[in-house]
Amino acid sequence: MKDDIDNYKNYLIFERRMAKNTTNSYIKDIEGYKLFLEEQEKIDNVDKIKKENIENYLEYLNKNNYSTTSIARKLTAIKNFHKYLFATNRLNTDEALTIDRPKLRKTIPNVLTIEEVDNLLNIKTDTKFDYRNKAMLELLYGTGLRITEMLDLKLTDVDFENCIIRCFGKGSKERIVPIGEYIIDSLKDYLEYGRRFLINSKKMSDYLFLNNLGGRISRFSFFKILKKLLREKGIKKDISPHSLRHSFATHMLENGADLRSIQELLGHSDIATTRIYTHITNKKVQNDYIEYHPRSKK
Repeated sequence: MKDDIDNYKNYLIFERRMAKNTTNSYIKDIEGYKLFLEEQEKIDNVDKIKKENIENYLEYLNKNNYSTTSIARKLTAIKNFHKYLFATNRLNTDEALTIDRPKLRKTIPNVLTIEEVDNLLNIKTDTKFDYRNKAMLELLYGTGLRITEMLDLKLTDVDFENCIIRCFGKGSKERIVPIGEYIIDSLKDYLEYGRRFLINSKKMSDYLFLNNLGGRISRFSFFKILKKLLREKGIKKDISPHSLRHSFATHMLENGADLRSIQELLGHSDIATTRIYTHITNKKVQNDYIEYHPRSKK
C-alpha cells in the first residue's frame, strides 16, 4: 500500500500541481486510513479493501470523538484516493464511490467588529517587530488572504505602483488582490523600518515577512503574535488568523459589496462557500430590526 500512496502523492504534486500544504494534508489522512486498515482490518493491499472496511474506519473515527468536519475531510481524502486508484486501473471498482459524506453543521465564523479591528490594528510602532506585525495584520484584514497565502508572499509579489499583490491560493491558483492606502503605508514602513533590520546577511530570504532569524515566519509564530496582541488589547473573543479573513468578508458585505466580488477577492472556487457570510449579515439585520424598529417588540 505504501507504493500506492507514494504514487498518489506524486500525482498530486506533479499532475494536479496541488499546493504543498494541501498535498501533505491529503497524504496524512491517507496514512491514518492505511494504519487503521493494517492494524484493525488486517488489510495490507488496496485491492482487498471493501466498502465495509471504509465504513468501519468512519465508525472508528466517530467513536473516538473526531468532529464531523474532520471525518468529512478524511472521507474526502479517501474518496479521492480510491478515485485515483480506479482511474489508473489499479483497482477494478471504486469501493468509496457510494459512501455518503456526513452532513456538516453550518457554523457562523467568529468575527471582529469594526471597532475591535481598529483597536487591534492600532499598534504603536517602536520596534522592527511592531512594524512587521502591524503590516501583517493590516494585510490580512485588508485583503482577506489566507494566513498561508500571506506568509508565502515574496517581495516581488507586491506592486506598489498598481496597488496590487499577487498570491497563490488553493491548488496553486494565482489571483490578483487590490491593496488600499492603509496596507500600502504599513508595508512601506515595514520595509523601511522593519524588514531591513530582520534580514540575515548570511542567509538572504526573498519572503516578504521575516522572523527574528531572517527566515519565513511560521503559522505558529504568527498565531502567537496575534494572541499576544489580542490580550494586550483586551479582546476576549476566540480569534484565529482566519477570523481576520472572515471579518474582511463580513465587513465588505455589510457595507454593500457584491457577493461575487467578495468571492473573487477570497479566491473561492464556489460561491456557495462565500454565502456563509450572508448568515452573519442576515443576523445583523434581524438584530437591527429588533433594536431600532418602534414596533418590533412591546
